[in-house]
Amino acid sequence: MTGAVVVGIGARPEPEAAAIVSAVRKVVGDRSIRCLATVDRRAHEPGLVAAAAKLGVPVVVFTASELAQVDVPGPAHRTALAVGTPSVAEAAALLACRRGGGSGRLIVPKTAFATITVAVAEPDSTRPGISG
Repeated sequence: MTGAVVVGIGARPEPEAAAIVSAVRKVVGDRSIRCLATVDRRAHEPGLVAAAAKLGVPVVVFTASELAQVDVPGPAHRTALAVGTPSVAEAAALLACRRGGGSGRLIVPKTAFATITVAVAEPDSTRPGISG
């Protein structure tokens, strides 16, 4: 891993900020983060908003139907039933890299920590990518 990364977050309802920050740091260490990306239904959850603030990054969200269009290595039937997409963390990380005409690749597949799932994508540094 070299530049700033995009972190996809999957979570059960009402995730705690400390749990999110801990999971993210376990996966990316002190690496620079561009944003946290997730499904739109989690956008205003206090724990996610607080975690993003603590990490100093924006939250980028996508609808379940947008996430469902992304091919990922670890789709989950249970997630599809609960959220309407077989992937949140992996798909959100990849889609956030594609914002603004960019691209990216998954460098850490989904990794579960209790009620939080984290996946990491690295944006292609030659394209603009993520824009709010």
